[in-house]
Amino acid sequence: MARISLTPDRTPLVRLVQWYSRRTHGKVLEPLMAAAHNRRVLLTTARFEMSLARWKKLDPQLKALAEMASAAVIGCSWCMDFGYWVNRGHGMAHEKLRDIPVWRDSDRYTPLERDVLEYAEAMTATPPAVEDDLAERLRLRLGDAAFVELTAMIAVENLRSRTNAALGLHSQGFKDSCDVPARPQAGTAPAAG
Repeated sequence: MARISLTPDRTPLVRLVQWYSRRTHGKVLEPLMAAAHNRRVLLTTARFEMSLARWKKLDPQLKALAEMASAAVIGCSWCMDFGYWVNRGHGMAHEKLRDIPVWRDSDRYTPLERDVLEYAEAMTATPPAVEDDLAERLRLRLGDAAFVELTAMIAVENLRSRTNAALGLHSQGFKDSCDVPARPQAGTAPAAG
């Protein structure tokens, strides 16, 4: 249960944010409603997120893996849920998204993706535990601009996830709306209800 009301005063700004959120995401994002209790926090967060969307030096799938790995370490179910939905919408494989919390035991990731996941976890640790050789491998493979973007995005996800976790925000069911139910195998009848 959220630690703050998710029904702030319905000012014109809040109504605009709710309309935009429903139009863009199909529902009102709870982190926005929590932030709406402080107009400056809400506006700064919105401007910041719009600016982040224009960062394009890092491959979007690597960025997604890093963000979700950080959210998994922190335990932000809201970020994992929303991240899954957003990234499925961008065509990322269900299995890759599902396996992020157990990526070390999964064979679904390339060596570069494994380094990104490891880096995200190391940056998210308290205190950060990034090793020089891992950072250098990533910098050489990604280039300086993409490496800086990767680092910044992991830090941003730490901000998001820690804020959402501290405010008690949990999954809003985004993942449920994009998963396709498993189909029965050929030759088997569906279970009778």
